[in-house]
Amino acid sequence: MYNLQHFEKYSKISGVWDEMYNEDSTIRAHYEKVIEYLSKESPDDLSKKEDLAKRLFMTQGITFTVYNSGEGIEKIFPFDIIPRIITSAEWAFVEKGIKQRLTALNLFLKDIYHNQFIIKDGIVPIDIIYSCPHFLREMYQLNVPYDIYVHIAGIDLIRDNDGTFYVLEDNLRTPSGVSYMLENREITKRLFPDLIPNCGVRSVIEYPSILYKNLMSLSPRQISNPTIVLLSPGIYNSAYFEHTTLARLMGVELVEGRDLVVSNHIVYMKTTTGLQQVDVIYRRVDDEFLDPLVFNPSSILGVAGIMGAYRKGNVAIVNAIGNGVADDKATYIYVPDMIRYYLNEEPLLKNVPTHRLSNKDEREYVFANIDKMVVKKTNESGGYGMLMGHAASEKEIEDYKREILKDPRNFIAQPTISLSAAPCYIQGSLQPRRIDLRPYALCGPDGIEIVPGGLTRVALKEGSLVVNSSQGGGSKDTWVLS
Repeated sequence: MYNLQHFEKYSKISGVWDEMYNEDSTIRAHYEKVIEYLSKESPDDLSKKEDLAKRLFMTQGITFTVYNSGEGIEKIFPFDIIPRIITSAEWAFVEKGIKQRLTALNLFLKDIYHNQFIIKDGIVPIDIIYSCPHFLREMYQLNVPYDIYVHIAGIDLIRDNDGTFYVLEDNLRTPSGVSYMLENREITKRLFPDLIPNCGVRSVIEYPSILYKNLMSLSPRQISNPTIVLLSPGIYNSAYFEHTTLARLMGVELVEGRDLVVSNHIVYMKTTTGLQQVDVIYRRVDDEFLDPLVFNPSSILGVAGIMGAYRKGNVAIVNAIGNGVADDKATYIYVPDMIRYYLNEEPLLKNVPTHRLSNKDEREYVFANIDKMVVKKTNESGGYGMLMGHAASEKEIEDYKREILKDPRNFIAQPTISLSAAPCYIQGSLQPRRIDLRPYALCGPDGIEIVPGGLTRVALKEGSLVVNSSQGGGSKDTWVLS
């Protein structure tokens, strides 16, 4: 039997799916080996492992930036040492659902920038598309290599109280967080070296090599060694650690806008030996800052003329420009319809029920039930601009309603989903905390590959449902069993 001193304070949250415990408070089979291992460790041993993890994160510079009152503050990324475990059967379902979803979203982007059949057939309303700030007319009739718009996707999944997976959000522009997935695994290997092989945990370290292979395949020049660069906004970007990590792991140059120049519709990188033609750009700069001649004229993050080179097919850009029209939260509502329309299949992964606040009846319903709702801006990310109805004061709710009425298209509302809970090691004992999951999918000419795992984000504050690192969340290693 287990030494249960770590578990004494663990009390399941009622009405919430617990990743470790069954309904009858027995341990789920796929957690047994880990729990058996932990029960042999004293709280002192586990606390030492927690300290070691913090030191490793600090010495390796694994940080992110929080922007408060105009200042950027570097913070160590909070890491919980207890892994989140997913069975091979659960993963097979998730993987199939994400592949189906991304196939439809890629077809949608091609359609919306070409023939617009989905609008003509009345599946997606025209005003949803044309009112989206990320629908870029500059992409109209522009052909992208292999018709792939979304090369890298981070699909946010949550589990409701019956264990069903729901898609909370599709991140199709410049999804971040994959470096934390890779670092979490490296640190877990240091903390529990025997446990990973004993449990048959599938590997995530292939991610950079799969991405590199896909980037190579997009080169417009048929040469054996195309030049690939990772374009970063620079050291002040909150995900800069990730940019340096991925460039290093793939063996590609990390560049900023000032390192590139366009001449005669060809992109060049400035090097000590002169200009070198660039074939593929994995960009972590948002659309609006990419080309000051086309988008934001005051941007110094991008490269003047890059859009012209892209249009001519002289450079491949990953992800494609203009993808934001597909991960706008107002478009999200229609993804199940897209799957039925383009693939003639029923969606495997469900959407969270979502209300459009531009619709008067739905808006009135949401206003009447706002204490049970999460209201979000359609184009914000990182947990900013949200109203958690159950936790907001009357004044906050009234102010937010006024904001909604100014521009209802800019908001959606969803019922408060409970989010599943997983055990976390907090102050010397195991305690349940709410989690979500962001698996990373890579789309290339050979199909869609999803690394078995992803980033499990944790709401570290007791009772909180907000997992974003910018709002006090952390992460843990995600184990998919083979």
